[in-house]
Amino acid sequence: MNKLAQMSTPEPRVGFVSLGCPKALVDSEQILSRLRAEGYDIAPDYAGSDLVVVNTCGFIDSAIAESLDAIGEAMAENGRVIVTGCLGRDAARIRSAYPGVLAVTGPQALEEVMTAVHERLPPPHDPFASLIPPQGIRLTPRHYAYLKISEGCNHRCSFCIIPSLRGDLVSRPIGEVVAEAERLAAAGVRELLVISQDTSAYGADLRFRTGFVDGRPLRSDIAHLAAALGDLGIWVRLHYVYPYPHVDRLIPLMAEERLLPYLDMPLQHGHPRILKAMRRPAAAERVLERIRRWRGQVPELVLRSTFIVGFPGETEAEFEALLDFLREAQLDRVGAFAYSPVDGAAANALPGAVPEAERQARLETFMAVQAGISATRLQERIGGRETVLVDGRDEDGTLIARSRGDAPEIDGVVQVAGADAPAGSFLEVEITGATEHDLVARVV
Repeated sequence: MNKLAQMSTPEPRVGFVSLGCPKALVDSEQILSRLRAEGYDIAPDYAGSDLVVVNTCGFIDSAIAESLDAIGEAMAENGRVIVTGCLGRDAARIRSAYPGVLAVTGPQALEEVMTAVHERLPPPHDPFASLIPPQGIRLTPRHYAYLKISEGCNHRCSFCIIPSLRGDLVSRPIGEVVAEAERLAAAGVRELLVISQDTSAYGADLRFRTGFVDGRPLRSDIAHLAAALGDLGIWVRLHYVYPYPHVDRLIPLMAEERLLPYLDMPLQHGHPRILKAMRRPAAAERVLERIRRWRGQVPELVLRSTFIVGFPGETEAEFEALLDFLREAQLDRVGAFAYSPVDGAAANALPGAVPEAERQARLETFMAVQAGISATRLQERIGGRETVLVDGRDEDGTLIARSRGDAPEIDGVVQVAGADAPAGSFLEVEITGATEHDLVARVV
């Protein structure tokens, strides 16, 4: 994601570029909220900025390249640049490429970023909360928002460097999380997208101790947090949910329509040896059994996942086993990547590197299999009635909405012909058609 935030209030003016995942987007929103609280204007372009903050991503090579390009563009167009985010952990690399940057900080570095801004561009006055809305500054449309419940991760997956970038799991107090959700709901947010590095592990670092929500005690774990969020009367969607056994406790909340019947589970592979080499915390057989049980309780459950093909040492037979897993799991939405070495990842040292051409061929085969599965599952929804949330219109004027099974930006959409409704509206529709990724509907 690359957004140059836009607002117009008096100077001093800060330009802002936000890159990376929704977790980084939340970091950007927190920095922007603090800047606005202190009276800074958020400029719409480089030329009108007194300095520019670039929030970077450093997870894979393509993201690193995009971040370095964004820093370079900001340096060329403005020249006064503060760098933050995951790539900021490698300050030497940034300063080697762009020695003139004003400051470099790592991720989750609100105070460090503000200190750097203050040193180069003093605030016009002391902070006053009334200068910003209670929900803060958001980079998402008004009707949905990301709710980050924790930072970091305790897993040590061999292909991943997130713990070295963002540290171990640190859960936010449950009362703080619910209070933020209440503010967002009061401000008109109709959908909360719950995110973290490992949503299922929420509260583990706190030993699931009791916190307080509106004065009442509540255990700090994902099931109790999800139940509290489900009481707000808006859509609640869960992302990055590892399929631990205690995730079973979330399914009844979906059956009761307190949570959306949607789970985003990063499974990564379907063969036990590859999962072990990846250091993944799940076994394929138990995942398939759990999926069957979940769908028995909530037939409309939509499952999204991500996978890596061409992992070091992956044989042709193991890749075929992954395809068999895919066919049996019948996942609704899937993203996949050909394995790419990441600096600092343990998997780089594993034997049996798969040639690049073979990795790409396997990726194409994998996505072709999944495309057929996704298309079939969408076809099965034709004739049904569903509630959709309107996001806006496309260039042809067709209303673009999302069903309960569609997360923004990563899943499909529902095209509603001949309808008129503002963004953030809920509509009841009948599904009349389907493409490979999207649904077509009419208002009931």
